[in-house]
Amino acid sequence: MNFTDFNFESSLQSSIESMGFVNATPIQEQAIPLILQGKDLIACAQTGTGKTAAFLLPILNRLTQEPSDHTDTLIVVPTRELAIQIDTALQGLTYFSGISSMAIYGGNDGTAFQNEKKAFVEGTNIIIATPGRLIAHLNMGYVKFPFLKHFILDEADRMLDMGFIDDLFKIIKFLPSKRQILMFSATMAPKIREFAKKMLTNPAEISLSISKPAAGISQSAYLVFNNQKNKLIKHILKQKTYHSVIVFASTKQMVKVLEQELQKDGLKVKSIHSDLEQNQREEVLRLFKNKQIQVLVATDILSRGIDIDDIGLVINYDIPNEPADYVHRVGRTARAESKGEAITFINETKQYLFANIESMIGYSVSKVELPESWGSRPLYQPEKPYTNLKDKKQRHQKRRN
Repeated sequence: MNFTDFNFESSLQSSIESMGFVNATPIQEQAIPLILQGKDLIACAQTGTGKTAAFLLPILNRLTQEPSDHTDTLIVVPTRELAIQIDTALQGLTYFSGISSMAIYGGNDGTAFQNEKKAFVEGTNIIIATPGRLIAHLNMGYVKFPFLKHFILDEADRMLDMGFIDDLFKIIKFLPSKRQILMFSATMAPKIREFAKKMLTNPAEISLSISKPAAGISQSAYLVFNNQKNKLIKHILKQKTYHSVIVFASTKQMVKVLEQELQKDGLKVKSIHSDLEQNQREEVLRLFKNKQIQVLVATDILSRGIDIDDIGLVINYDIPNEPADYVHRVGRTARAESKGEAITFINETKQYLFANIESMIGYSVSKVELPESWGSRPLYQPEKPYTNLKDKKQRHQKRRN
């Protein structure tokens, strides 16, 4: 389906064309008409399929038809990186219109807070905010949303995982009773459906390829001992030239160690973790996007909220604890229908986590042999994947004993 088939306003269509968009993705094709009809919506599609444009375009089309001096749309997201990503997309899509937007998130100085306050008071058309920062402003008493028409929750599953459910219910109390609510998520866990029942009114529902990596991702895994991981990652990066690589590790300490190790090997490497200030994170992302660094090492703070289309390789140095996070990590590559590669390191103690991932995505990932000269490697003998939360707790207790 071509974007011209939606009959968007001419200024919005000009922006779409200037950004090189021609054909709508499946989530855009299904979601845009429903949003234009004013329906509440819960939409689930894998990472990298165009969810952001799916909810932004119909909102921008109505704002183009009915210009406003007030805050029309509130978008709540789990991380500052995602807030910045959406605001960046808005800057491109609103180039030929007078629609205003602002990203509001923590980690900034007092001047930024005052600028955010000004955006609320003066009625910026579209506000993109993280829950904590938004509530900080709401508690000050000057934030009012009497003209708000759209409330959007992006990466809703992630917000629930991060414990924002009480914050979300608090935020919604500040909104008009009559508004359109849109929930976008990459996974459709039962808690998402339960949450949606409490917030949405007779929502339409879209579910596309739930909990599965994109078809363009070539996935593989190595069985390794921890002391072989650094040697292996250097080996992989020397075997083939990748212009952009993201390496995910489980802790900021390991991220820092990996950054130093790979720099010693002559690679152009930077890291992103929670110890960096926001301006430092933005500078690292800028360098990565401009190909001034080849490898970006990060914690899961980056598994959502980075929108770069040509990442050739994702390496899971550590296996994520939650299967859904695996989908988000590997979804950083093969975006916009391109091809990409994802490699996971499986040590002897975390095999059950990878078995849970394979159970969720519905197939086994190819296991690659280490070079014979490297000596022994762990055998792949994962326990049966968890069947429920009780099963998970019992096994963890058994390991502790």
